[in-house]
Amino acid sequence: MTSEVIYKGGLRTEAKHIRSGKIIITDAPVDNNGKGEAFSPTDLLATSLAACHLTIMGIKARDNEIDMDGARAEVTKTMGSDPRRVSKVEVKILMPPKDYSDKDKKILIKTAEACPVSRSLSDDLEMDLKIVW
Repeated sequence: MTSEVIYKGGLRTEAKHIRSGKIIITDAPVDNNGKGEAFSPTDLLATSLAACHLTIMGIKARDNEIDMDGARAEVTKTMGSDPRRVSKVEVKILMPPKDYSDKDKKILIKTAEACPVSRSLSDDLEMDLKIVW
């Protein structure tokens, strides 16, 4: 088992990662009758895409001795309707100011584009990935 999710009432859930015991709280967003006091489930979907990009880039960077510590991602999620769903996720990765070679950039871009989360999402979802060097 990967995780356990408990409905806590009030449109809130508590998700526990089984291996580590770490907890994530979700809350329905304000535009869907919630309080918006925590990540919504769709926020987590969008955020997991960025986390996946950075994680696999980090693996490839480590293997190629590329220092990308401090890289960060800004995530923007757009909701669609009929049916209500995530229609677009924009991920802007801001790389720390370092001297990246063209080869390093190419390696990291190709790696980010191969993110397993992005490959698991619907082709109907518009995904926009930008990397700022």
